[in-house]
Amino acid sequence: MIIGILKEPQEESRVAFLPEAVKTLLSWKATVWVEKGAGTRAYASDELYESSGAEVVSRKDLLSKADLIIGIQPISQEEISAMKPESVLMGQMNALYNPTLTDYLIENNRTAFSMELVPRTTRAQAMDVLSSMATVTGYKAVLMAADLLPRFFPMFMTAAGSITPSRVLILGAGVAGLQAIATAKRLGATVFAFDVRQAAKEEVLSLGAKFVDVEGAKEDKGAGGYAVEQTEEFLQKQKDAIHEHALKADVIITTAQIPGRKAPLLVEERTVRAMKPGAVIIDLAASSGGNCALSQPDQTVDINGVRIVGVGNLAAQMPQDASKMYGKNYLNFLKLIIKDGTLDLNFEDDIVTGTCVCHKGKPVSPRIIQIQK
Repeated sequence: MIIGILKEPQEESRVAFLPEAVKTLLSWKATVWVEKGAGTRAYASDELYESSGAEVVSRKDLLSKADLIIGIQPISQEEISAMKPESVLMGQMNALYNPTLTDYLIENNRTAFSMELVPRTTRAQAMDVLSSMATVTGYKAVLMAADLLPRFFPMFMTAAGSITPSRVLILGAGVAGLQAIATAKRLGATVFAFDVRQAAKEEVLSLGAKFVDVEGAKEDKGAGGYAVEQTEEFLQKQKDAIHEHALKADVIITTAQIPGRKAPLLVEERTVRAMKPGAVIIDLAASSGGNCALSQPDQTVDINGVRIVGVGNLAAQMPQDASKMYGKNYLNFLKLIIKDGTLDLNFEDDIVTGTCVCHKGKPVSPRIIQIQK
């Protein structure tokens, strides 16, 4: 079996596997092909891949001859059509948000796995690319905010006077939010955090942040760790509480998203306009509608001195460690579908089933089946 590792588009600096992962793939009796220049932006040269045992090839050869084609960002329909009919495509295709690509895969009898569909269960944690990249994103978001903020994060006692610590408000205490809390605390800020899930309160407090309590939240244990849609009454109480804390905040980092739906609006326009000049908002949900009413994807907006950064692919700004984590997630998943150097797709396994967009044109993942109805 030939495993092909794709070079990502120009705006994506990560790579699905670094050279260190190639030896593991080879130990599974697979042949590994790497597209020329695939790891360049992650500081992994073609020579490093070759010294690890991979063969560096052209994109055309890889697409037309590899049995398992692995990347991160979705590839085009034209490139999918260039693949062998029986080959398998694996990446992060945003299958729930990209119905055009999903429909094309199904209509053309393809087999594809989309890694953001990995079930959020204890057993699947080691394969969860969303959690891995959220760790990178939460960390990087705080550094970005610290760079933009016209103040120090920590408290200083100096001969020139005392500097009070910055006040940081984190909205959403999932993986990205918890990493943001930990990083902001390490930088010396006073941190407050909000989440609709009461289960997050203990984790927030354990990291040294203060939890913003809003009573009346609806929870769903079957939501896979995500927030769920709330009642209008709760949403208004939530917005009022966030508004009150935002007026005192130097930095707000928003991380709340609901799979398959528009991101919840947490920071209203009235709140932004009432915040103090110099404050910074980092909206990690900008690409799915935004948690802030005035954020724009991949843009920085200035409203009366309050800068709102609509973050896109922030993980790509840390390509080495992000690629390392991504590759480890992939390896853990591939253990489920590679046996003795060949593909063995066991659809009795809930992780394999949950992650598979389609097999030979038939929708497999329950979440894909649902949107196909």
